[in-house]
Amino acid sequence: DCYAMNRRRRKPRLPNYPVRVCIEGLSHDGRGVGHVDGKAVFVDGALAGEEISFLYTGRARKHDEGRLCELFRASPHRVEPKCAHFDICGGCSLQHQDAGEQILAKQQTLLDNLHRIGKVEPEALLEPLTGPVWAYRNKARLGVKDVKKKGRVLVGFREKRKPYIADIQRCEVLHPSVGERLHELAELISHMNARARIAQIEVAVGDDITVLVFRNLDPLSAEDRVRLTEYAQRTGLHVYLQPGGPDSIELLWPEASTLYYRLPDQNIEVQFQPTDFTQVNPAINRSMVPQALELLELEESDTVLDLFCGLGNFTMPIARKVAAVVGVEGDTGLVQRARENSQRNGLDNVEYHVVDLSGESCKQSWMQQHYDKILIDPPRSGAQELMPNLVDLGAARIVYVSCHPASLARDAGMLVNDLGYRLTAAGVMDMFPHTTHVESMALFVRV
Repeated sequence: DCYAMNRRRRKPRLPNYPVRVCIEGLSHDGRGVGHVDGKAVFVDGALAGEEISFLYTGRARKHDEGRLCELFRASPHRVEPKCAHFDICGGCSLQHQDAGEQILAKQQTLLDNLHRIGKVEPEALLEPLTGPVWAYRNKARLGVKDVKKKGRVLVGFREKRKPYIADIQRCEVLHPSVGERLHELAELISHMNARARIAQIEVAVGDDITVLVFRNLDPLSAEDRVRLTEYAQRTGLHVYLQPGGPDSIELLWPEASTLYYRLPDQNIEVQFQPTDFTQVNPAINRSMVPQALELLELEESDTVLDLFCGLGNFTMPIARKVAAVVGVEGDTGLVQRARENSQRNGLDNVEYHVVDLSGESCKQSWMQQHYDKILIDPPRSGAQELMPNLVDLGAARIVYVSCHPASLARDAGMLVNDLGYRLTAAGVMDMFPHTTHVESMALFVRV
């Protein structure tokens, strides 16, 4: 009986020969989608319109998985990946597709979600916001692993659809101050006493400095602290240690460190902590903020509400142009730094509130007043709980900045179909080139 049970539990053996298929489209995670005998197969490295052969890497009840084996008919949008580690590293999924085609595909993803989930269509398409597609990433969390079988330490992102740290030497999308130093960082940690107890490195790049936060699971020896300090002095990188939660961060070198980014068109400087949420792509952020301001059609007499305001990335530029702004955010630390940033920028027409916007907020004092315009920049889950309350605030225009097209589409459906707004414009922003992540902006105008 045990033998029979073991046989039933054993995974079916995968075919070890290539199978030919035509790729019909791309999945949400950037894999080519084809069908073999009516069953969907997701193929790493394949693009829509290609005829390929693939080798099976996994089978499930509803779909199978594979990797590209041979290309018989290539997509006209196929390009050579710049990164030598593209096949293994999970940091990127679309380097083999032309960057211009990537953003058009993301635009289509947005439109498909709006149509399918929200049952809405934008009256106009915003021109996609694009920027540098390499060395663009100023925020990242790098995994660290002492791999005894390899006899060395690995630093990088996880492998595609696997829990292991990818064995990579450099990263083409990370800011060069870190992206060109992955091998160097692995070497550094490999000579530390705590080589097996460094869990990750958080990267934060400002306009003039780069910060590394080493997540050390145990207190570091004096010897390790000296190693890290000497590395920081040699490279100019600012180094923090984080032995516990976010509040446990301590600056190792230099004696003082201030991260900031500027929005020059709005004459704003935003200071932030290494673990604070900031936009990953500073070039896109510098285009995104003025587009949001333009869509809001701000006037000097306006009172504006900025929901999920974070550090004040939108709040402060808005404040430069209107009578008053109210910023609301659930993270106490972010709100404190938003207040400090507003003071540093000489803004006295801003007030901030700490509120969990996923909960009950309609009884709050700031919800009892009229707003001419509203900006919303929620997390991936969107702002579903807030939607019914927005209509009572009287705003003529709502700009919604989204990092997840499905939640935007759901909320857009409520605004248009239930709450008396028109979706007058929508478009995408290339915040994360070479990934399937879709960042977008939509404008709703009261009917």
